[in-house]
Amino acid sequence: MLRGYLLDLDGTIYRGDRLIPGAAESVAVLRDRGRRIVFLTNKPLYSRGDYAKKLSNLGIETSEDDVINSSYVLARYLADRAPGSKVYAIGEPPLLAELESAGLLLCDDLDRIEYVIAAFDRTFDYEKLNIGFQAIRRGAHFVATNPDRTCPVDGGEIPDAAGVIAALEATTGKKVEVVAGKPSPEMVSVALDRLGVRRDECAMVGDRLETDMRMARDAGLTGILTLSGVTSRINLGSSKIEPDYVIESVATLGELDAKLN
Repeated sequence: MLRGYLLDLDGTIYRGDRLIPGAAESVAVLRDRGRRIVFLTNKPLYSRGDYAKKLSNLGIETSEDDVINSSYVLARYLADRAPGSKVYAIGEPPLLAELESAGLLLCDDLDRIEYVIAAFDRTFDYEKLNIGFQAIRRGAHFVATNPDRTCPVDGGEIPDAAGVIAALEATTGKKVEVVAGKPSPEMVSVALDRLGVRRDECAMVGDRLETDMRMARDAGLTGILTLSGVTSRINLGSSKIEPDYVIESVATLGELDAKLN
C-alpha cells in the first residue's frame, strides 16, 4: 500500500508558470484519501517558501514544510557534518540564504574556503569558475546541489547545474564528492523523514529517468514516470532505468493510486 508520494515539480506538476492540466485535481484526490505528499525539486533557484507560494497561487495549497529542494538538503548535510564551515557557492541568492540560515559562512577568501558548492546558476561566469577552481586546487571540498543536465521550461529546456559541475571537474581534475539532490540518498532520507512513511510505502513521481526514477530504484521506492516533462517513450525504450509505472501525466495519478491501493 502506498501511503506517501514524493512529487517532482518541473515537468511533473508544472512547466514554467503553467500548471500541468489535472495536477491540482490529482493532488486533491490523493490528499482526500489521506496520502502524505511532499513536493521534491532539485532546482535551487528559489526558496522552499517561494515554491510553496507558487504552488498555492497555481491552485495547490502548499506550506513551506511541504517542499524539499536540493539547497535545503545540501545545507542540512553540511551543517550536520561541518557546522559553521566556510563555503563558496556558485549559485543564486536563494541558495546563499539557505546556507546562511543553516549557520554556514559564505566566503570568497581562497585560503579560507572549506567547501566549494556547484549549483544551477544563471549568473555563472569566469570569475566564479576561477574562484571555485583556485579553492579546490588549494584543498577545498567540492560538492553540488543537483546533477541535472537541463531544466524544463516553457518552450524547451535550459542548462542546469551539471554544466557548472562539469566546468569545475574539467579544470580541476577533481570529481564532485557529494551531490545532495535527486537521486542521492541524502535527499531520500530527508524526504522520508518528512513524510513519516517507510520506503515500501512511498512512490516517487517524476519526469526524469536519471534522477527521479534512478532514485526510486536505488532507494526501494515505487517509481512512477510521467511523460509530461523531458522523457519521451523513445527515451524510455533506450534507458537501462525502468520505472515501475508510466503515466502520460500526473492527471491520471489518482487512478493509478486507486489501483495500487
